[in-house]
Amino acid sequence: MSTSLTPPDAPVGPGPTDAERRQTARAEDAAGAKRAQRAALVRYLGMPLFLAVVLLGLYLWVGAQELDSIEARTLTAENLLGQTRQHITLTLYSTFFVLLLAVPLGILATRPRLRRYAPVVIGLGNAGQAIPSLGLLALLFYLFRTQPALPSTGTFPVVVSLVGYSFLPILRNTMVGLDQVDRFVLEAGKGMGMSNRKVLRSIELPLAVPVVLAGVRTALVLNVGTAALAFLFGGGGLGETIFAGFQLRRTPVLLTGAILVAVLALLVDYLAGLVEEKLTPKGL
Repeated sequence: MSTSLTPPDAPVGPGPTDAERRQTARAEDAAGAKRAQRAALVRYLGMPLFLAVVLLGLYLWVGAQELDSIEARTLTAENLLGQTRQHITLTLYSTFFVLLLAVPLGILATRPRLRRYAPVVIGLGNAGQAIPSLGLLALLFYLFRTQPALPSTGTFPVVVSLVGYSFLPILRNTMVGLDQVDRFVLEAGKGMGMSNRKVLRSIELPLAVPVVLAGVRTALVLNVGTAALAFLFGGGGLGETIFAGFQLRRTPVLLTGAILVAVLALLVDYLAGLVEEKLTPKGL
C-alpha cells in the first residue's frame, strides 16, 4: 500500500509559461542591478564619507580642548593647510619623477637584449627600499652637504629620497606586468606585421596597465607616509605638526598632525584606486 499523499497517477499542474519565466528573469536581473548599484554607491562614497566623519570628529575634539597659546598658534587653519599643500606637493613631485625613471627602466629590463641586467636593476630598487626612510634622508643630507652645488635642505633632497624609497614598487610592477603578457599574443602581433615597438605600444603596455597602476598606487601611499619626515631637512609638510606635538608634549597637536597624515594617505589611495579603475582597459 502506498503511503504517498498523492497517487502516482494524479495529474500534475501546468508549469510556468515562457512569459512567466521571462518575467521572473527580468525581475531577477532588476534586483541584481539594484544590488550592484548599491554596492557601487558604497564603494564610491564610503571612503569619502568616512574621512569626512574623521575630520569632523577631529575638528570637534580639538575645538572642545582648552588650548594654550602654543597649541592655538600651531593648529591654525592657515598653518595646517599650508603644511598639507607642502605634503601633497612633495608626494606628487616624487611620484612623477619615479614614473619618469622606473617605467622606462622596467621596460628596458624586460627587453630580450637587456633581460640579463634585470636582477641588477631589481637589486638597486631593493636597496633603495631596504634602507629606512630616515636613514636614506640622512645619507642624502650628508652627501649633499659635501657637494656645494647641490642644496642640502629644502624640497630637492626630500624629493630625491622619496624617489629612491618608492622606486621599487613601480619598477617591479612594470616588469611583472610586461612579463605576464601571453607570449602567444605577442607572436600573433608580430605575425600581423607589427614591429617590436608597435607590439610594445599596442599590446604589451595596455595589458600591463593594471599591474603598473597598482605599483603607482603603492608608491603614492609610501610617499605620503615618508613625506612626514621632510621637516627634518626643511621640506615642510605635516611632519612639522607631528614633531612639534611630540617635542612640546602637546597631545592635541601630535594627534592632529598624525590623523591628517593618515587621512591624506587614505584619500590618496582612494583617488588612485579610482584612476586605476578608470584607466584599466575593459575586459582586464
